Amino acid sequence: MSAFAPTRQAPGSPAEGRCSYYVEKKKRFCRLVAAAGKRFCGEHAGAAETDAEEENVRKRILCPLDPKHTVYEDQLAKHLKKCNSREKPKPVPISFLSEEQLEIFIKKLRKASVGLNCILKEEIMSHPVLHDALNDPKNGDSATKHLKQQASILGNIEKLKLLGPRRCFVEFGAGKGKLSHWVDIALKDAEKVHFILVEKGTTRFKVDGKHKKKNSVFERLQIDIQHLCLNKIPFLIEEKLPVVGIGKHLCGVATDLALRCLVETYAASFEERSEEPLAKRIKNDKTETEINTLAKEGNEKNVPEKWTPVAGIVIALCCHHRCDWRHYVGKEYFRALGLGAIEFHYFQRMSSWATCGMRKTSLEASNVTTKREDNQNDESEEHDGAGYGATDESTDSLPGFLTVGEKKKIGHLCKLLIDQGRIQYLQQNGFRPALQYYVDPLVSLENVLLTALPNHSSSPETLV
Repeated sequence: MSAFAPTRQAPGSPAEGRCSYYVEKKKRFCRLVAAAGKRFCGEHAGAAETDAEEENVRKRILCPLDPKHTVYEDQLAKHLKKCNSREKPKPVPISFLSEEQLEIFIKKLRKASVGLNCILKEEIMSHPVLHDALNDPKNGDSATKHLKQQASILGNIEKLKLLGPRRCFVEFGAGKGKLSHWVDIALKDAEKVHFILVEKGTTRFKVDGKHKKKNSVFERLQIDIQHLCLNKIPFLIEEKLPVVGIGKHLCGVATDLALRCLVETYAASFEERSEEPLAKRIKNDKTETEINTLAKEGNEKNVPEKWTPVAGIVIALCCHHRCDWRHYVGKEYFRALGLGAIEFHYFQRMSSWATCGMRKTSLEASNVTTKREDNQNDESEEHDGAGYGATDESTDSLPGFLTVGEKKKIGHLCKLLIDQGRIQYLQQNGFRPALQYYVDPLVSLENVLLTALPNHSSSPETLV
């Protein structure tokens, strides 16, 4: 303990390596570390002007935006452009836009959407493990709705041949962990199956604690997805298990963060490590010739499959109005269309019209059916809690010159354009992505499923 005890300093001198500036108010020397060869820290470097020992010192002045910190006088102009205290421009809310301004953005949207396939394929599926739960008479409407979504997601996971042993399923925005729960049941006694449940907020009534089987391991991480590095999880590195990214209603920006976590942080780290070993292995073509011969003879079972860090992605999308340009993975796609952060802001706000657009204007409000109100209430409850982003703008002030049908179509176009940026991002990173409807809109208005498989996967191709 004595080795760590601080040495006593004379009251009239600063500690070794510390700033020599005397803080009159505190009756002591500044305790900040001074740079090598300097007597003062960066904050008190201005005090050196009066010191005869230091010449040609750079002068520090108070920041005019916030006098609580200082800046070098010769760097003031540069500092003012990036100072955290500067006034940042804020986009005008949609409700404040004039009809002419709004029409400009809508025209840009329609121009950018030319050539996009607006009719998605239906992949409404189910899975036998949920048969009893779906037919349980005790279920209410809300429980049945969630079970149908989980059954269809599980059915799509199976169709993509992602259910199997030696896998690590990472559920983003896991909540109670119900999706992983059903995946585990569907896998039965598969060997070496791990589940990582990622959730930013605290959750009650979690189901992952009930799974204590010999062949599957559940681990819950309470962390923001943007801070998650899968390549730092020990058992993933040791076991070298392929990851399957899954999620049910992954709100807005969380989808982009999850895609980046899987594609850039995790997959890219293995590509960097495998560059040199792969080069050393290529000694001759004999091995590859033998493998190709076996494949042609129909002995596919004997052919070693190419290992991939990310085996697949299956994520149910939602809440595009909670997207964030800073984290959006499709920036390159938007820029290629001549669009930027401002257009993205208004498109993501207008995307809520796809699900909220049917809320009629004040003249038509009396015609809204109770059934639709109930559906919207269910959707809002589904995304409560530790979600990402701010709440949507009030839809009471939607522009009156657009009909309900027009607003709904514009909202769907906004969603499709944002999702197309994600599709291109996955394609550029070696995946075959697809968008499809996985449940009826009466079950959930947010009914689009994003799936992706590596390009070398043997699973059947899906259409974008």
